Amino acid sequence: MFIFALVAALFSGTVFAQTATSLPGVAVNFGQGTNLVDTIEVLLLFTVLTLAPAIIILCTSFTRIVVVLSFMRQALGTQNMPPNQLLIGFAMFLSIFVMMPTGKSIYENTLKPYQAKQIDGVQAMKGLETDLRAFMEKHVRKADIGLFFDVTGEAAPSDIKAVPTHYLIPAFIISELKTAFQIGFLLYIPFIVLDMVVASVLMAMGMMMLPPMLVSMPFKLLLFVLVDGWQLVTGAILRSFNT
Repeated sequence: MFIFALVAALFSGTVFAQTATSLPGVAVNFGQGTNLVDTIEVLLLFTVLTLAPAIIILCTSFTRIVVVLSFMRQALGTQNMPPNQLLIGFAMFLSIFVMMPTGKSIYENTLKPYQAKQIDGVQAMKGLETDLRAFMEKHVRKADIGLFFDVTGEAAPSDIKAVPTHYLIPAFIISELKTAFQIGFLLYIPFIVLDMVVASVLMAMGMMMLPPMLVSMPFKLLLFVLVDGWQLVTGAILRSFNT
């Protein structure tokens, strides 16, 4: 009984203290708060930030670089070495290096005027689109652009700047994938030759049960190290964006 009385006393004291203490109120004002236009701009900003990974992957040099590096790892036959995190991080920094002129243009012509309140959000989005389009227009193939106009039955414009963005982006992705696969094919050739030589030697020696990949792996790594393979691959990737 004493315990119940003590709990009741504490509860009544707490209730009394809450009623005696003035709590801060919350007021909601309609028509005097944040401007609706500013709210929409914030919403658009968060939408762009949500789509930022897709923009980085699909509208920049990242696609070609990461595909070529993946082909390089498969050609070596090292499976998960280097790991995916390392390849993606390396591809990200190479993409930053390739996209640096575009990034500087976006910063000077779009971000700085937007931060200085010289342009609004819509103009900033248009400036961002213009700079990204300039990079994609430089590396997209006309045949890939024509594919989407053939599918829709529309007449392709004579000027690439008149191509809509929703046509240009998928055409750019196809062009990047084709270029990456072409580089990957060239990377595979020396390692395939080495595999064939090792397999022929093993068959000549009557060692049928020994997997050729197990024997050719050290020779692949030795060849790759002797020719400074990572420098050659990185240089080939970077020079492919200057053509």
